[in-house]
Amino acid sequence: MSLRRLAPPEVQPASFAFNAPNAEWAAATIAKYPPGRQASAVISLLWRGQEQEGWVTHPMIEVIAGMLDMPFIRVLEVATFYTMFNLEPVGTLIQVCTTTPCWLRGSDAVVAACKTHIHPQEKTLSADGRFSWTEVECLGACVNAPMLQIGSDFYEDLDGPLTEQLIADLKAGRAPKPGPANGRRSSEPEGGATALTDTALYDGSIIGRYTVAAPQPALTDAEAKKPTQAASDREAPKQKPPGAAT
Repeated sequence: MSLRRLAPPEVQPASFAFNAPNAEWAAATIAKYPPGRQASAVISLLWRGQEQEGWVTHPMIEVIAGMLDMPFIRVLEVATFYTMFNLEPVGTLIQVCTTTPCWLRGSDAVVAACKTHIHPQEKTLSADGRFSWTEVECLGACVNAPMLQIGSDFYEDLDGPLTEQLIADLKAGRAPKPGPANGRRSSEPEGGATALTDTALYDGSIIGRYTVAAPQPALTDAEAKKPTQAASDREAPKQKPPGAAT
């Protein structure tokens, strides 16, 4: 079991406050819960705070505890329990999926690119303090493996060179396009569609091509439950061959 603690005091900012849009969002989120149940919003507020700051800070936990009328230690317990909360500066965090489907499709090369161009160790800031990377479990895009996630965006169908280019674009301030990086659309087969390719399915010319048998009258309940000849044969007593012992 890993031990998760907040970053040391020298790394912590002096204060925290939600910006105006997030403060309005937080108030609306807290109001969703009945009186006395505001603590139910703790994960939502921590997540929005992390989206704003990039990581969960000591002052952030204090502010959220005050907003929800919770003891500081209770909010700290939530922040340190869930690994989705970053407890130290991470910059732009690149989350590389290394679960079986991605590994089989070459996630080792994606990890190697991150080690080369960000830092040899995961969860460690790059030399310029702008990036870090980490291995994560299944991100749910197995059909487009290997893949990684940055913020809310998925980058799929990667390999080593494509990952290096993605990191280079990020460092240069360019916004890589999310989705498949190999040119395919969504999760369609790499060689193009292989099913439902008949244009008649879509232009209406298929209408009248096939004849449909007239519907048969529905059976009554008694007819449906009537034993068939096959059932009668199965259930009839077996006849003993002549001369068999009785």
